[in-house]
Amino acid sequence: MSYVPSLKKTYQEQVAPALVKSRGYKNKHQVPQLVRVVINTGIDAEADKNQIADVQRDITLIAGQKPVLARSRKAISNFKLKENQVVGCHVTLRGNAMWEFLYRLIAVALPTIRDFRGISPKLDGQGNYNLGVTDFTIFPEITVENVKKSLGLDIAIVTTATSDDEGRELLKLLGMPFRRSESAAAPKAQTTAA
Repeated sequence: MSYVPSLKKTYQEQVAPALVKSRGYKNKHQVPQLVRVVINTGIDAEADKNQIADVQRDITLIAGQKPVLARSRKAISNFKLKENQVVGCHVTLRGNAMWEFLYRLIAVALPTIRDFRGISPKLDGQGNYNLGVTDFTIFPEITVENVKKSLGLDIAIVTTATSDDEGRELLKLLGMPFRRSESAAAPKAQTTAA
């Protein structure tokens, strides 16, 4: 028996049947799924080799696989950018690595943010979700003492959902802590005041 990540098991046993029930899908292939998670960060133009190596090491710790360095295509003098200079790094997670990362993001990293009230429920229009993390030390794999410079991360969660509502429902059922919208909170406030 091969290893199945706990979040993937939750998806197969609870989330997919719940989506079929609420949306009335006729075919199991219509049920939205997660395709990949892309983690991306920018690197300062003045960064030396040691800083680049540190960023690469930290992203490897967070993602569980080595990131690819992104290089500039052309020189832009205003940004002190030379051609073929390292400007960022990114890693694409699929399969079990994607499920493991998402579980750590939802269950461990996001709740450790100070004054956390949930993340924005806005998706990109095609059922995918993009999340910006301003401080990557929220991940337990990162030792704060070793961090010389704080990094921000862009996390893109790509799904097979055809609409934002579908994608939002999929992520909500997986446990993504979306912020309650003001329109949903307003009727409750009116009923308590009456």
